[in-house]
Order: sequence, then structure tokens, then C-alpha cells
Amino acid sequence: MIVFDLKCGTGHVFEAWFGSSDAYETQRAGGLIQCPMCGDGDVGKAVMAPNVAAKGNQSAPVAPQAVKAAMAAIAEMQTKMLEKSQWVGTAFADKARAMHLGETPQAPIHGQTTADEAQALVEEGVPVAPLLVPIVPPEACN
Repeated sequence: MIVFDLKCGTGHVFEAWFGSSDAYETQRAGGLIQCPMCGDGDVGKAVMAPNVAAKGNQSAPVAPQAVKAAMAAIAEMQTKMLEKSQWVGTAFADKARAMHLGETPQAPIHGQTTADEAQALVEEGVPVAPLLVPIVPPEACN
């Protein structure tokens, strides 16, 4: 069996399995292959990347610069989001709960809490999420 990425005349790309390359050519020449999304019969092979297995039980290494770039992008996005949020320190759980209950106005906040307090907030339905990149509290900055 062989798998090909195919592309129809309208641009849909899809996968199809054939017994051999000759079987694909025979079916294509006979007009038996159609796009499953639009029914177009003008189908040909799409450009596809080869699937080359790694040696033995090794996996291909992730380029360190790619990981660093991804982490930098996440940190930059988080920093931009936190600029619009108020640091509330260790009062985070109390303030988030008060906003959820309507006791105080809604506002974007961030701060510190324990894992148990965070779990309690989640169980109460308070919409909270951990920061992906650790931050330094403002009072600890020079």
C-alpha cells in the first residue's frame, strides 16, 4: 500500500491510499478519483514531504533556536496581556472570588495563590488560569 497527498482543481488537499503507484495511475487515467470535499475529478498528486524515520529508537531533535523563539513569543504575549492587568499579590484568590460573586467590579487581575486555593477557585467556577511564564512580583523588582 502507498499513500499520496492529492489535490483537486479547486485546491482541496486530501490523502488517498492505493495498492501501488501503478494502481493510482490507472484509477486517475480512468477518472475514478474524485475530491471527497467537492467531487472534482481534476485530481493530481500534491507536493508532500517525505516521512523519513529516525535511526533506531531516536527521534529527530527539536532545533533549540525554535524552542527559544517559541518561548520568547509566549513571554512577549504574556507581558503585553499583563500590562492591562492589575497585580494583586497574595490577595488574588480573594479578589477573583469577590469578582466572580459580584461583590466587586470585574477587572483583569493577576497575582499569587497556592495550588489548593487555585483548585478551589476552579471548583467554584471562577475563571482562572496559570501564567505560562513565571513573573517576578513588582515589589521584588529593582
